[in-house]
Amino acid sequence: MGKTLFDKVWDSHVVRKIEDGPDVLFIDRHMIHEVTSPVAFLGLKNRGVKVLYPERTFATADHNTPTINQHLPVEDPLSANQLRALEENANEHGISHWGLGHEKNGIVHVVGPEYGITLPGATIVCGDSHTSTHGAFGAIAFGIGTSEVEMVLANQCIMQPKPKSMRINITGELSFGVTPKDVALFIISKLSTSGATGYFVEYAGEVFQNMSMEGRMTVCNLSIEMGARGGMIAPDQKTFDYVQGREFAPKGADWDKAMEYWNTLKTDDDASYDKELTFDGSEIEPMVTYGTNPGMGMGISQTIPTAAEMDAAEASYKKSLGYMGFAEGENVKGKQVDYVFLGSCTNGRIEDFRAFASVVKGRKKADHVTAWLVPGSHQVEAAIKEEGLLDIFTESGFQLREPGCSACLAMNDDKIPAGKLAVSTSNRNFEGRQGPGSKTILASPLVAAASAVMGVVSDPRELIA
Repeated sequence: MGKTLFDKVWDSHVVRKIEDGPDVLFIDRHMIHEVTSPVAFLGLKNRGVKVLYPERTFATADHNTPTINQHLPVEDPLSANQLRALEENANEHGISHWGLGHEKNGIVHVVGPEYGITLPGATIVCGDSHTSTHGAFGAIAFGIGTSEVEMVLANQCIMQPKPKSMRINITGELSFGVTPKDVALFIISKLSTSGATGYFVEYAGEVFQNMSMEGRMTVCNLSIEMGARGGMIAPDQKTFDYVQGREFAPKGADWDKAMEYWNTLKTDDDASYDKELTFDGSEIEPMVTYGTNPGMGMGISQTIPTAAEMDAAEASYKKSLGYMGFAEGENVKGKQVDYVFLGSCTNGRIEDFRAFASVVKGRKKADHVTAWLVPGSHQVEAAIKEEGLLDIFTESGFQLREPGCSACLAMNDDKIPAGKLAVSTSNRNFEGRQGPGSKTILASPLVAAASAVMGVVSDPRELIA
C-alpha cells in the first residue's frame, strides 16, 4: 500500500521506534521565542548540557514585545526579563537571535518562511501551538511544551506517538469575497474544536491548490483550533518558487538535491487515510465567530444557531453567548464594533494588508473604532510602505504599528478593554484571550476592514462588489 504525504515525512525522520511507545523523531528546525524557552534553557544549565545543533535553532522575540516605540527600553519588567533571557541564552549557545531592533525580528511563524528556514519535507517544532503554520510547505510542524523544548535543544529529537491521518478535501472554487481565513473557520465550524483530535491533517483539492502560499499558511495555522496535531499541504511549484533564493534555503547543487526529494512529497494514489472529508468550496461565505471558541462560527449572513442545532450542552452554550452579549437566533452582522485587530501569525502577512487596504481605500475609519494594524515582521512592514499601502491606511485614518504578536494574546500593552467587542484576524476567541473581559469575533482581513470603516460587523462583499 502507498504512503500519504504525512507518512513519508514522518517515517523518514524516525530515529527509533519504541515498542508500544512513541517514536523518537529527528527535528530539522527548532524555533524558539522569549516565553517558552527560559525554563528550558535553565534545565540545560542545571544539567550542564549544551545545545546540540545551534545552527538548527532560531530565536526571535515576538509574544510580549511592544508594537510602538520598540527603540525604547521595554517597560514591563516580566517582558524585559524574558527578552533579556532569550538574548543571553541564544548568545551563550551560539543560536541565531533576532531580538527587538533586529531587521529580521518578527512573529516566529512569519519570519520562518520569509527567510527560508521553513522547508518542504522538514520537521519543525516550536514552543507555540500555531507552529502548524509551517505545514503549508509540506512540512510536519507542531507545537511543543517547555520540557520538550529542552529535549530538542539537548538532542535535536523528540518522543512523539504517531498521530492518525486525515485528509480534508475542498473542491471547486471560492466565491467572491471568501478568503483562506474563511475556509479555515468554515472547516472548524463543521468539525468543532475537537473534531480532528489525534489526527494530522492533509488539506487537498482545487481550493488549496489555487491558494497562495500565504493563504495556505493561514489555513495550516488554524489546524490546531480543531484539535489536530498539525496540518499540511503537499508542496508544488508555488511552494518551490516561494522558497527559492531565500536566505536559509538550499543553494546551487544543494537546491537540486533538495528538489529531488521535494518532488516525491505527495500522497501516493493507493494510500489511505484514517478519515477523509470533502466539502464544496462554493458553500463557503465570509465567516464570523459568535461564541468563545473558534468552532462557534457561521457565515456572516446567517443567524446564531440554537444549542440544539449545534448539538451542544445548553448551559455552557448559553454561557458562551452570554459572555459575548449575544443570543440564539440573532445576527452578528450589524453589531457595534469597538476594536479591530489586523495581524498575528494567522493574518499578519503582506497579502492580509493588501486585502485590508482594498476595502478601506477611499473610505474613513469609523470614529468610535480603535484599530491596531500590526505587521508580522519588518519585511511585511517594509512591503506595506513600498507598495503604498501605508498611504492608503493613513488617508483612511489608520495607523501602522511595529511587528509583534500584539493583541492576539495580549501579553503586551495591546489589550482589548473589558466589555469591548473586537473583530480580530487572529486565531482564538477564548474568554479574555485579547484582554480580561474582552469579547472577540474572529474574521478575515476583509471582514475586519469592512467592520472598521462601517463601525459595525459588516459583510465586505457589500463594499467591494
